[in-house]
Amino acid sequence: MPVRIAMIEDDLPFAQTLQRYFSLGPEVRCEAHYTTGEAALQQLPGAAPDLVLVDINLPHMSGIEFVSRIKETTPGLLCLMLTMYEESPLIFDALKAGACGYLLKRTPPREIVAGIVQAHAGGSPMSPQVARQVVSFFHRVTDTATTAPPDPEMSALAEREREVLDLLSKGFLYKEIADQLGISTHTVNSHIRRIYEKLHVRSRAQAVAKYRGLT
Repeated sequence: MPVRIAMIEDDLPFAQTLQRYFSLGPEVRCEAHYTTGEAALQQLPGAAPDLVLVDINLPHMSGIEFVSRIKETTPGLLCLMLTMYEESPLIFDALKAGACGYLLKRTPPREIVAGIVQAHAGGSPMSPQVARQVVSFFHRVTDTATTAPPDPEMSALAEREREVLDLLSKGFLYKEIADQLGISTHTVNSHIRRIYEKLHVRSRAQAVAKYRGLT
């Protein structure tokens, strides 16, 4: 069975060229074409296609806003971006809005068909240039996390104090911490008092939250 799609595209020559290509093969059948997101919002729920090809630069409502709004009413509808824009902010805004993939208009038609089939099968097709930007973004995030300076308050804790705090974070009682570390409960209390002072907290919950990076 072909993948039944609708297209939101205000560039009529481009839309007609793509529709003609779809008609040459059995994989994709374009059942509706809209030139605005507003028209698509009104009519798509009744049309119930398998997937919508969405341009970003549309009159009035952008394609990204369309995706965000259609996902509120029809969350299961697949929205695949097909646009000329390859700027990172637009890519991530579209994906956050709910797009299942992001293809550039210069993608050869046969690869657009392959992307539609892939998205319908559960994949997330992306043009190579787009995928490279996504990968680069996560590399930057990882590098930033790796090189982030250590928390000076945590660095101030002695090794034994870190051990006590780790057991506190796992829910151990003072006596259980003492048994685990082979020390007295009095010593545990002393360590915890110093931990509170160094972390500038007043309770176990606050100390554990800071240890886990929640504050």
